[in-house]
This record gives sequence, C-alpha cells and structure tokens, in this order.
Amino acid sequence: MSLVSHLQCIRCGAEYAAGTVMNLCPVDDSPVEIVMDLERLATEQPGLSWYHPERNDMWRFGGLLPLDINNPDDQPHIFNLGEGHTPLLNYNDHPLAQQAGFTLAVKDEGKAHPGFGANPTQSFKDRGMAMTISMAHQAGIRKLAVPTQGNAGDSMCEYAYAAGMEAIVAMPDNTPMPILGRVAALAAQSDRFKLELVTGTIREAGMLLKETWLKKGYFSVATFQEPGWRIDGKKTLGLELAEPKQTEDPWSLPDVVIYPTGGGTGVLGMWKAWNELEALGLIDHFRPRMICVQSESTTPLVNAFEQGTTEVAPVDPGETLAYGVNVPGGVGHFKVLDIVRQSGGAAVAVSEHDMDAALSRVWKDKRWWVCPEGAACLAAIPRLLEDGWIKPGNKVVAFNTGSLEKYLPDLRHLL
Repeated sequence: MSLVSHLQCIRCGAEYAAGTVMNLCPVDDSPVEIVMDLERLATEQPGLSWYHPERNDMWRFGGLLPLDINNPDDQPHIFNLGEGHTPLLNYNDHPLAQQAGFTLAVKDEGKAHPGFGANPTQSFKDRGMAMTISMAHQAGIRKLAVPTQGNAGDSMCEYAYAAGMEAIVAMPDNTPMPILGRVAALAAQSDRFKLELVTGTIREAGMLLKETWLKKGYFSVATFQEPGWRIDGKKTLGLELAEPKQTEDPWSLPDVVIYPTGGGTGVLGMWKAWNELEALGLIDHFRPRMICVQSESTTPLVNAFEQGTTEVAPVDPGETLAYGVNVPGGVGHFKVLDIVRQSGGAAVAVSEHDMDAALSRVWKDKRWWVCPEGAACLAAIPRLLEDGWIKPGNKVVAFNTGSLEKYLPDLRHLL
C-alpha cells in the first residue's frame, strides 16, 4: 500500500497494520489516522521527486499520499475527478484588511477557476471522498454508508458512481434542495443508491444508519469513522497552503487560517500535512493560528474552548443556513480542540445576521459564490481583530468550503 506505515489511534496511540479495514479504535472508540513512512519516502523519492506540481488536482502530492497516482499498483484504485488544487483568491481590498494592515485570501473550494483543479460537486468534501472511495476500492469494499449534513453525501455518491459501488446516504430533511435533489435523482435512477431522510441533524442520520443499514453489510464512512482516509484527503488542503507558487521558492504557511468547523476533519488533515512537511525538512515548527468558526446556533467547540475543557460536550443543535457546521457533537472534536490550542488559535461563533451580511457583501463586492460556511469565516474577522487573533502584517487565509449555488434558493434573498 504505497508508503503507508500503519494506522494509529489519535487518542491512545494504539497501532494497527496498514490496510486494516476498521472504524473507531476498539480500545477507546476514538478515530484512527494513517501514518506515512516518511523515512522510506525520503529514501525512495528523495528531494521533491514525490511532488508533481504539473498536475492540476490533489494527486500532485504523489508519494506523500496513501495512494500514489504515479504508482502502477495504485492507479486502478484511484478515482480522480479533478478534485483539489484550488486557488487562493485575493481579498486584500476587504475594508478591514486595508484598515488593519493584513493580507487576506480566500481558499475557494466551490466554483471552478481557470488554470486550477475543480471539485466535481463544488465542495471541499470531494477531497476526502476521493481518497475514501479510492482506499475503499483498494480494500475490496463495495457497499458504503454515510450520514451527512448534505455535501458529504452528494460527494460520496459522485465517487461511488464512478467506482461502481453501492451507497446509502442519510441526511436531514431540511438539506438545501440542490444537494438533496442531486442525491435523490441518483437514488431514483439507480438501484445502487438509496437516500434516507431524517428529522434532525447528522447525529440522527448516523443513528438511523447504525440501526439499519450497517447491519446489512454497509461500511460506514462517516466523519472519522473510516480508517483515516478522509483525513488524508483533506490533508491536501494543508499541503496546498504550504506549497510555493514557484517550484524554486520555499514552502511556507500563512499566519492565520480561518476554517468553518463541523466535524473538523480538515483541521486534523491540515495539521497532519504540516507535521509531515516538517519531518521532510520543508517547513519549520511554525504553525498558523487555527481559528475554528461555528454558528451561534450550534457551538460545541466554542463552548469547550471558552470553558477551558479538554473534552467537547455535545449540544442541542439549532438552526443555521450554514448547514455544514450544524454538527452538535463529533468523535474527533477533542483533537480539533487540542490542535486549536497548540496553534495559539481560537474557536469562535458568529451570528446568522453577521453571516448573512458577510455573504451579501462578498457577493456585491466580488461576485464570488461563497457558501454560508465560507461567509461565516469572513464574518468572524471583526471579532478576530478585536481580540488580537489577527494582527497587522499577518497573512490570513479564510476557507470557502463550497459554492453558494448549492444553497439556492434558501439564500437568494441575500444576493
């Protein structure tokens, strides 16, 4: 399996053989992650020979991924639909950036841009699902199930369709219609796909799958429930933030990363990416301040951060247009919180009013198709400046995790 060393529990450190098909660590019911054999990578692919910047997709990172598209043994299992290698959009004319003297860029995972890759379902979920479906295919798994707030289900179906797999998606019945309708259409057209709707959130969707479909032989690829596959797909976000614009330039990181956080796979993925780059000697110990943004309606991480606890207690979910962050609790939240604190960052909440205003502003100013979760990151900037998380001279990156198009018509009144 390429250069995978083993799997390791992110809490207790228990190790499992590379290629083990598992969900949570049986020792403590915590997620596991993939550990790469970086010494072997450095020996077999010295320098940057593992890196292929000529590729316009996330597979440009070659041997640093658990499946290497340049490896003939891995190629039959990789289902590449052009995901990843998304741009950083310049937003230095944002009023607060100009006033406070910091640079601002938006990592756009939604709409396609010329000269870059394109996430096929216009969501950052495509990175994790591209890796998940590919790794599942290699492992011989052909029946998958996922609970989702929406985008992950859409994405899983896209890749499962390409791989010829069967898929069960459970999602809230108030999921935006463009997302729900796309999954429903696949389910109507093919016996390989089934859609279950629940009243509630991803929590209720997960319970339904556990009570029914997992008992029928479907493998759960819920957030953190697969053996580190989604983490390594999302790892490419961190690799892209670090890679140089010109190959001769050094790898480097921004000062602040603002990230909308539901389950938090991307936070673990980026942190893992930077640790691996440091081990390879490409960056030093410096890390960006990680800012996790949630809606005021559902704030499990924010509560734990403000209370100074190490564990994150689930909350009762509220209502928010940022469906992707409406996650009342997560099995990996303790690690997200740990990373936030290690980085010197914070978890903050934004109101629906401020989120709406930020979305309207960026649409009117830039005509960017920023989703509500991306707007939440921009809405957090005044608070981050006031509390000193963003300082003059900082290089700041805010994430837009999907396209506004997927949330219409719910948000049309804001444009």
